[in-house]
Amino acid sequence: MLGILKSDKTHSAAEGITETPDPSEASHPPAPRRPKIGLALGAGVARGWSHIGVIKRLQAEGIPIDVVAGTSIGAVVGGAYASGSLDVVEEWACSLKEYNFFRLLDLRFGGGLFGSDKLNSLMEEKFGNVDFSQMNIPFTAVACELKSGHEIWLDEGEMSSALRASFAIPGIFEPQKRDGRWLVDGALVNPVPVSVCRAAGCDIVIAVNLSEDLYGRKRAQVDGVLKVDEYGVFAEQSDHSASLIREQKSSLFRKIFGHKKDAPSLFANLMASLNIMQNRLSRSRLAGDPPDVSICPRVGHIGLMEFHRASELIEEGEAAFDLALPQLKDALSVVSHRINH
Repeated sequence: MLGILKSDKTHSAAEGITETPDPSEASHPPAPRRPKIGLALGAGVARGWSHIGVIKRLQAEGIPIDVVAGTSIGAVVGGAYASGSLDVVEEWACSLKEYNFFRLLDLRFGGGLFGSDKLNSLMEEKFGNVDFSQMNIPFTAVACELKSGHEIWLDEGEMSSALRASFAIPGIFEPQKRDGRWLVDGALVNPVPVSVCRAAGCDIVIAVNLSEDLYGRKRAQVDGVLKVDEYGVFAEQSDHSASLIREQKSSLFRKIFGHKKDAPSLFANLMASLNIMQNRLSRSRLAGDPPDVSICPRVGHIGLMEFHRASELIEEGEAAFDLALPQLKDALSVVSHRINH
């Protein structure tokens, strides 16, 4: 190699010709490699709109993301980001009015309380027929196989069907059949999919955990912001129930969303219980495989089904990112030094 020659000239034994090495061929030290960064977006139903705020701040800071993994609503926002359609989803989310989301639900008793025909149409409208192979950023959605309980990583084929499987909340939405398997919400097995990013070889994993603000509703009550604590599902249970029941004359509908005195409705019972399970499982999984940087938006004061509060949630995501930014910069600095020395 030229870098270990003792002379500035080389000689051709066959021709006796003296040659001067081309300076452009001289060895150079390899360019520094930047860390491979993964973004794990957690489950949290409507609170997942705060993921949009985190991503917007990542972009504003010029921090590139190499791998995206998402569970449930985290898969929806992650898929939008990876496919280049985040602006479309943000615009739609911010346009939602109170209870608009419930008009997308088809009340039926099958594999869940609601069918997903209207949601399926919406997913196809927002994402089209985008295939995983067309992603701008490698992306994986997490689901759970209903029969075995196995964690399933979806990263091939049509994205919209993978997203529907990832957010198929048990008891609420019908399971989705994909590749011969019935799949439900990935939050049952991996609410914040750090492990997916690790498996993709990421040097740094940023996790956005939506289930840590357990006492946010109490804080909001003390501050006088929240009048009714409807188990973290709706902010104003009585107003919500009255509005829905006015539109739906079905006694079955009343049984699902109605309540007696201070007891939770069937729907609130299901959603709040799933939220508790998700919180406990998140803590366990993250303790065993912690991210390098944790971002925990303060969203506990916003109900799990309050999709119309997207603007507030996006702001909470931005604020949480700014709190974690010093830690992220430190991680980038330390890991960059380690992988290049």
